[in-house]
Amino acid sequence: MESNKVIIFLDEEPIPIGEYEVPINFELDTTKMVDGEHTLKIISKDPYGKEGIKKVDFIVRNGPAIDIDGIKQNAIVDGKVPVMINAYGKGGKKHFLIEGSETPQSIPSWLWAGIIIFAAWAIYYLITSLTL
Repeated sequence: MESNKVIIFLDEEPIPIGEYEVPINFELDTTKMVDGEHTLKIISKDPYGKEGIKKVDFIVRNGPAIDIDGIKQNAIVDGKVPVMINAYGKGGKKHFLIEGSETPQSIPSWLWAGIIIFAAWAIYYLITSLTL
């Protein structure tokens, strides 16, 4: 008796990347794909000719990662906005690049507010304890 088959397509390509009898295990090599959104479409066929379709959307990010500090997606801005951009890659499979792999960030405003409140409290405590 025949078993079920699956036909695997990548994005909207008319030619499948493979046709297999199930169950199968395979590796999807994303290093040969461009960064961005992709769709894996799997069509299954049983021995009687019935079909099932499953689509899986995924995002490939093999290139250097880009990090932006100072402006967010769909932000409303005015005047001059300081923006810092960093791009860093993973290196090869055998070497990890440490230099440039972290994006320096400014000190958050909530931390500055905490420091100011603590300093004000410390000064108040010193003044009130010295007058006793």
